[in-house]
Amino acid sequence: MGAAAAYLLICLIHSSPGLLERRRVESPQFHHGPKSEPSRLGGLAIAGGFVALSIAALLLYPFDEAQGHMARMVFCSGLAMFLLGFLDDVRPLGAKKKLLGQIVIAAFAWCGGIQIETLKNPFDGHIFQLGAYGSGLTILWLIALPNLINLIDGIDGLAGGISLMLMALLSYVGIANACFYPSLCAAGMVGAILAFLRFNFPPARIYMGDGGAYFLGFLVAVLSIVNSHKGTIVASLLAPLFVLALPILDVALAIARRGLKGLPIFRPDRQHIHHHLLAIGYSTRKVVLSMYVVTLVFLSFGVAVFWTRGRWAPILFGIVCLACIISARSFSFSREWFAVGRVLGNSLEMRESIHHALSLGRWLEIEAAGCDSVENLWSDFQFMLLKLNFVRANLILPNGRREWRKGGGADPSISFAVSRHEFFFLGQASSMELAIEGKNVDPHLCYHLSEIAAEAWQKSAARWCSRHNLPLCFNSRVQSQKGRAYVPLVWDGSLSLQAPRRITESGYQFELF
Repeated sequence: MGAAAAYLLICLIHSSPGLLERRRVESPQFHHGPKSEPSRLGGLAIAGGFVALSIAALLLYPFDEAQGHMARMVFCSGLAMFLLGFLDDVRPLGAKKKLLGQIVIAAFAWCGGIQIETLKNPFDGHIFQLGAYGSGLTILWLIALPNLINLIDGIDGLAGGISLMLMALLSYVGIANACFYPSLCAAGMVGAILAFLRFNFPPARIYMGDGGAYFLGFLVAVLSIVNSHKGTIVASLLAPLFVLALPILDVALAIARRGLKGLPIFRPDRQHIHHHLLAIGYSTRKVVLSMYVVTLVFLSFGVAVFWTRGRWAPILFGIVCLACIISARSFSFSREWFAVGRVLGNSLEMRESIHHALSLGRWLEIEAAGCDSVENLWSDFQFMLLKLNFVRANLILPNGRREWRKGGGADPSISFAVSRHEFFFLGQASSMELAIEGKNVDPHLCYHLSEIAAEAWQKSAARWCSRHNLPLCFNSRVQSQKGRAYVPLVWDGSLSLQAPRRITESGYQFELF
C-alpha cells in the first residue's frame, strides 16, 4: 500500500514541473550545477505512503491501548517533522528556526512516551537507569538522525538507498522483537522508498528535499527506540549506527573541518566522500553503487550486532574503523579527511579571513535589496572582490559579459588561483570566473574565499531577482520613481567611486568623483 501510494503521488508530482520554482530563486543551491533542478517534493510522496499505510493499520488492526497510543505518537510526530522540512522546501526557514522546530517535535515525542529510559549492558545484563539523562539522550537521538540523512542527501539516490537499507533492518528487528506496528511501518517504507528510487536514481527526476530527509531520519530514530523495548536492548539502537557508519564519519569530519576554518557548520561543500569519488573519475551511478555496496557490508554488521545483543559491537566497530582508514588511504582521501593538524596550525588566520569574507557576503545580500539594476549589483560585488584581494572577475549572463580587473593590472610574477562557478536561475544559465592572489596564501584559503564570493553573488542576485521580479540580465533595471535619481556606480579598481552623469526625471544633474 505504501509503495502504491508513493508511486501515484510521485507520478502526479513529476507531471507538474515548476511547483517550487519560486523557492529555487529565493534560496538557490550554490553547489548544484547549471541544469534544470528536479522537483524537491519527493518527500511528499514518501510521507503520503506512510500516511496511507498507518491509517490502514490503525483502522484494521486491533491494537491494545498502549500499542495504539504509541502508533499515534509515531504517526503524529513523524508527520510534524515532515511538515517542518516541507515548509523549508517551499520557503526557507533558516537553520535556527529549523533546529528549534526539531527540538519542539522531539520533546513532543518524548512527552508522548517515545523515550530512552534504560540501557542494558550486553556483557553482564546489568540495566542502567538513565533518569534525567534519558530525556536529553532521546531528544539528541531524534534530532541527530534527521539531520544526518539530510546532510548525506548530496548526490542522486544516496540518501534514499541508505534509508532503504535502514528500513529493511528495522523491519527485521521489529519482527524479531514482536513489534507489529514498527515492523509494518518499516516494511511499508521499504516499498515507498523503492518507488521513490525509481525516479531518484541517477539521473534523478525528483528529489526528496528536506521534508523527505527529515521524515525518513526521524522515522528511523523513532522506530529504533520503539523496537528497543524502551531502550533496554542497546543492540536495537546500535544496529542502525553501523549502517550509518560511513555517513557519520564523513559528516563528523566535515563538521570538524568547517568549525576549525570558521565556516558555518552546516554549510555545504564539495569535500564529501562522493565528491572525492567524482573527482577521481567515477560516474554518479558508480559512486552511488559503490557506497551501496559498502553500506550493505555495514548492514550485515548491524544485523550481527542485533543477533549477538550487542556483544560483538566493539569488535565490529574496530573493523569498521580499520576499513575506513584503509579506504581513505586507497582512494587518497586521507590527506583531506585527516588534515586536522594542518588546519589547526593555521586556523586562526584562516578563521579571521573567512569571517571577513562571510561578513562582506552578508553585506552584499543586504545591498542587493537596495540596488536598482544588475549593473549596480555587479559594481557592489567588485568592491567585495577588491577587499578580498581578488585581481580579476569575469561574469557571463544570458545577455552579455562583464570583466573586472584590479587597478594597476596584474603582476605577471604573482601566482593566481583561478576558479570557475556556474549558476542557474529560472532556466537561465550564467557563469563566473574569479582569480585571487595566491602568493604566500594557503591554497585552501583561496578556495574558500572563491567559494564564498561566488555564493555571495548567487544569493544576492537571486534576492534581487525575487524582490523586483526581473530576470538576471545586465539591462534589467527597476523603473525609477519620479524625483529620485539612481546613479550607477562603477569601480575603477581603486577605493574611489566614479559615476557618469545622469539626467533624472526631475531635471537635476549629478556627477560624483
